[in-house]
Amino acid sequence: MTLVDLIIYGSLRISSIQSVRWSRPMRPIFLVNFAESRQIRRAFRSIRNTLPEITYVFLLFMFSVLMFSLMALKLFGGRNLRTVEGLPYFTDYLDIVFDMYVLVTTANSPDVMMPAYDFSGWYCLFFITYVVINTYIFMSVFLAVVYNNYRKHLKNEIRKLVYMKRRKMIEAFNLLKVKEGTEFVVKEDKWKSLIKLVAPDISTSHRELLLRISDEEQKGLVDKKSFVRLADLLNIQVITMKLRSHPLAVWFPHLYNSASSLFIRSIVQHTGFVWLYDVIILVNAVFIALDEKNPFISYAEWVFLSLYIVEILLKLYTYEPRTFFARNQFWNWFDTFIIIAALIATVLNTTLKSVSIYNSQQILDIVFILRVLRLIRIIDSIQRFRVIMNTLINIVPTMLTFGGLALVVYYIFAIVGMEIFHGKVQFFAGNTTIQHALYCGNPSLKDSTFAHAKYCKNNFNDIVSSFIVLMELTVVNQWHVLANGFALVTHQAAKLYFITFHIVVVIMIINIFVAFILEAFFVEYSLEKSEVETAIEKKIQELGVGIQEEELLDGKLIDNMETSENDLGGEEGTVKKKKPKGLMFKIASKRYRTVDALLQRMFEAEISPEEEGPSLDEILNLSSDDTYLKNPTFDNVA
Repeated sequence: MTLVDLIIYGSLRISSIQSVRWSRPMRPIFLVNFAESRQIRRAFRSIRNTLPEITYVFLLFMFSVLMFSLMALKLFGGRNLRTVEGLPYFTDYLDIVFDMYVLVTTANSPDVMMPAYDFSGWYCLFFITYVVINTYIFMSVFLAVVYNNYRKHLKNEIRKLVYMKRRKMIEAFNLLKVKEGTEFVVKEDKWKSLIKLVAPDISTSHRELLLRISDEEQKGLVDKKSFVRLADLLNIQVITMKLRSHPLAVWFPHLYNSASSLFIRSIVQHTGFVWLYDVIILVNAVFIALDEKNPFISYAEWVFLSLYIVEILLKLYTYEPRTFFARNQFWNWFDTFIIIAALIATVLNTTLKSVSIYNSQQILDIVFILRVLRLIRIIDSIQRFRVIMNTLINIVPTMLTFGGLALVVYYIFAIVGMEIFHGKVQFFAGNTTIQHALYCGNPSLKDSTFAHAKYCKNNFNDIVSSFIVLMELTVVNQWHVLANGFALVTHQAAKLYFITFHIVVVIMIINIFVAFILEAFFVEYSLEKSEVETAIEKKIQELGVGIQEEELLDGKLIDNMETSENDLGGEEGTVKKKKPKGLMFKIASKRYRTVDALLQRMFEAEISPEEEGPSLDEILNLSSDDTYLKNPTFDNVA
């Protein structure tokens, strides 16, 4: 289709005939069709499956808007009322429909009501009734319908994924199995070779841990049930950490383990140390809000910065540095980065201030921003704040799916907008003396609200400007001014473009996005509060206790297993108890390697094995010669 479009467009251009590149809005299909874009395809399928139910609600909603618009025409059309711009008030039915639709988004409230309200205070009841019914009731129903149907179809997708995963694991088992006694098993060497192929990045210790879970009796054999669960094991992120001694304890053992050193480390590990720096951060916040030109405030910033540097140094002295800066220690990395960046920016800013030619507002802005960012440290100190932030961080990867979906929809509307409105609105620099700059280079916008609001830069002249306009439309504030402005430079039918965008993005996609975030946040947040774990995670923790209690002679695995999410594995353990040998494993039970794993976790508590097509036991009894559905459907499952 793109090739045909190029041929047609090129031929018409040669003949000096204006044409439209109609294939350009279809370019996102390439993005959606990538193998890695299955999450975006799933989101599109969910939208498609949700459309029928949304359509009924939308038709009822539009019927309400049309009915109220007709009543508004009859109530106000013959009263010779005028808007604030001096135009006739509610005399054209199509304009009334558009204004009443905009009122649902509250973008023109209370402006649209004021002429009638000024005429009679009783007319406010008409608009209040309209807003209650259409803005609060119907929009809430939209969210409820979208959430319910999206959740139902997403749950249906997960059923299929769970069954397909188990079926593939059975097929893999049948390829690798050997008969031992009366049952089929997979031998340890083949199991290890398989893990190296499908998960080459995991450590040897992690691989040994998975083997211990799959082969509880340590016979060197993995049975069918344990093999089928291998995919679930790999979806759990296990952090392997080698328990190391602090470098200072190795280089200067007597000094590091002296009484004064132990006292300093005990202070840093005490809760009061955290509280002290929380107070310092709050005091720093007060100073940030004060006048920067005051010399006392400027000197105080150096004091606060020095205190933060001392804190970092004390923590590095107390905790083993490589453990302190482990990949999962986000707040330690963030804290150190902000302090170092603030130190560099502050030193640079002070140095340049001493030079008479200093005129760098950008560096000063960076200093101000870094000072404000230091306040984020308080989040990590308050338990409930940390839970919420960790939850948000954990669901960010899943939100990227909807970022891709929004990108596709934005691109389509941006290209269509560029074809319709390109060059219709022009932006001129603020110091220009050109007369038509006052109305964005188009006489049709003269004396319009669009021109008076200086919205000339909101145009569709390039892809970046188009995306910015669409983002403004998504926020919905003043979107009717944009729609009216572009309708003035083209045709009143152009308003349909903006209404369609609002329906597709704000009503459908945003609600689906909210539905997914609600579901993911409920799961993550509730897990943080209740520490609910899957059966496999519990098994890993149970095995961790067993390993900790037994003597491992082969030294392949670990002598200790750590399951605390926030423990640094530092020297506190060496002070109070004998230091364990080998490695530690931290189960990142709230982090998932794939979006599919999170989605499965979202619904696993509600989906019983019997609902996932054949039950697990039934699947386990299937042999390689059995016939079963290659593409099972669950469309009838509620």
